[in-house]
Amino acid sequence: MYTETAVFDLLLPSDSRSLKQKRSYVRPILAMLKKYEVSAAEVGFHDLHGRAQIGVAVVAAEPAQARAVIDTCENQVAGRPEIELLSVKRRLHGDDD
Repeated sequence: MYTETAVFDLLLPSDSRSLKQKRSYVRPILAMLKKYEVSAAEVGFHDLHGRAQIGVAVVAAEPAQARAVIDTCENQVAGRPEIELLSVKRRLHGDDD
């Protein structure tokens, strides 16, 4: 069994000056990610209006499967025109960990 995790660091549009506006950008991203049968949540920068960190995790039988799912999630987030993906931190966990 393998799990892969990723943390996406996002720059939100300048109009996200309130937490309500920030949520209006983060919620659709989380909903989109969950379509890929991953666990996804906002995990950082809760108090910053123009930034967000979203964590994603997947469990798979093979490491290639886990990588493929996280690759798809990363591509989907990077392809959203309203946000800028600043960085991605990924980690694969296997039976040896």
